[in-house]
Amino acid sequence: MKDNDVLIIKSLLNELNETIDDGFGPFLAAIYDENYNLISKARNSVVKSNSSLAHAEVNAIKLAEEKLNSYDLSKYNLSIYVTSEPCIMCLGAIMWAGIKKIFYSASSASVEKITGFYEGYKPNWIVEFEKRGIKVFSDIEKIEGEKILQKYVKSGGVIYKPEN
Repeated sequence: MKDNDVLIIKSLLNELNETIDDGFGPFLAAIYDENYNLISKARNSVVKSNSSLAHAEVNAIKLAEEKLNSYDLSKYNLSIYVTSEPCIMCLGAIMWAGIKKIFYSASSASVEKITGFYEGYKPNWIVEFEKRGIKVFSDIEKIEGEKILQKYVKSGGVIYKPEN
């Protein structure tokens, strides 16, 4: 992990903190190429779009695929930066899209404890991703990420969670 990776996470957390009560969910994701050029960035828009698929990671992947005109992002050596650990659905999307590195702040355990969002069953996902050549960097600026989740809950943000 490089200083730029931490700076990107800090930037995403700052942006999310400033916009936490604008009606979107408390998650933000951005995709960068290996030269740290921004390819796409997106918020969670489940509630605003009435779509359970509209997680920040999925939205950012969709935008990157549109911009690069390809469903296979593996040839671009991309990294995804997320304000919280991806849920099970987003992990599948990240893997199938061909993203090579994942950087995130707050863990799923923190997300579930603070917000009540259910992140899904993910046994040994980091090991499995690393077997597939996907590198994972966790708990970057974790305390700040957790504070933003707490702020979202205090602001009355919608907590949607399908029955598990």
